[in-house]
Amino acid sequence: MSKPYKILIIDDNEVILDSFNKFFSKNNYTVVTASNGLDGLKILESEANRFDLIITDIVMPNISGVAIISIVKNKYPEIPVIAITGWGEHPEALAAEADADLVLEKPIALPELGKHIETLLSKKDTN
Repeated sequence: MSKPYKILIIDDNEVILDSFNKFFSKNNYTVVTASNGLDGLKILESEANRFDLIITDIVMPNISGVAIISIVKNKYPEIPVIAITGWGEHPEALAAEADADLVLEKPIALPELGKHIETLLSKKDTN
């Protein structure tokens, strides 16, 4: 990785947010977190052009990950989005429909997630 990529992580589970933040910060990413969809959107609106990738939980109160994915893909189509879920098949279908670049089930092994992120970012860099 040449530059420190900046990723936005949106999840209403504080344990997941904390572990993702620690893991990616240690791996030279600049990490911004939001504990719900509304805060995530506010951060996105204020700093969108500075994010290289977004990870969002699908099932959250108020604004769902599906809504976030739709907004990101509409306004910022160049930003890859990874959707994560601990809820069966239905939310995954919604995330795919909303055009997430990748949908993963919880629990997720962080090194595996890291590899997916590197792949998406390298594709983005070549475009």
